[in-house]
Amino acid sequence: MINTKKIVVVLPAYNASSTLKKTYNEIPFDIVDAVVLVDDNSTDETLQEARNLGIKYILKHDKNKGYGANQKSCYKKALALGGDIVIMLHPDYQYTPKLIHSMAYLIANNVYPVVMGSRILGKGALRGGMPMYKYVANRFLTLFQNIIIGQKLSEYHTGFRAFSKEVLETLTLEHNSDDFIFDNQMICQIFNKGFEIAEITCPTTYSSESSSINFKRSVTYGVGVLIVSVQYFLHKRKVKLSHIFK
Repeated sequence: MINTKKIVVVLPAYNASSTLKKTYNEIPFDIVDAVVLVDDNSTDETLQEARNLGIKYILKHDKNKGYGANQKSCYKKALALGGDIVIMLHPDYQYTPKLIHSMAYLIANNVYPVVMGSRILGKGALRGGMPMYKYVANRFLTLFQNIIIGQKLSEYHTGFRAFSKEVLETLTLEHNSDDFIFDNQMICQIFNKGFEIAEITCPTTYSSESSSINFKRSVTYGVGVLIVSVQYFLHKRKVKLSHIFK
């Protein structure tokens, strides 16, 4: 805990057996009270590895529901456990758990209600091996989103995020997609409710074991990002209201 606030780390997992142990072992249990792993019907030994590590709260989807659906299960369980600060960490070791201290303290001390680990601040992304086409796409999409949404984030696409209980209880996450675009819908919902987002520099590790979507799905994701941004723009101006921002 920090300032009597319970901290829960959630791991949305899919085929993460080879990196789960390394990720889990770097979680700072001096402040983290509980870890929740949701397995999205992996085809490898993720579930068994989680049990071997002694993770107490393990959920398994009976079928592969998607990245967004996995997060929905993660947050629901974290809140049910009484989490005051919930940190979403990918178990593929692309992001270092060593930043959990910094992210959690910003929320625990009521500085910001949401904190994201940015791969773009500094040179963490390219130094860590992010493919150039993904880096360029990230920069283009982020520029477009900042203009349309009216914010100044360094990136909207990181998978390392921390939330206060108030934020998670306020957002209508069940209205969001079960796919990868969930992340961007969630950010727009956060801004729509008037919450601020802080960012901290996050070193990144890309390897053959890191989870990633192929080029075709990346294009689909990119188009989805543009659509969500425009939906938010139209909703805020009351031109066309969207159900995900209610």
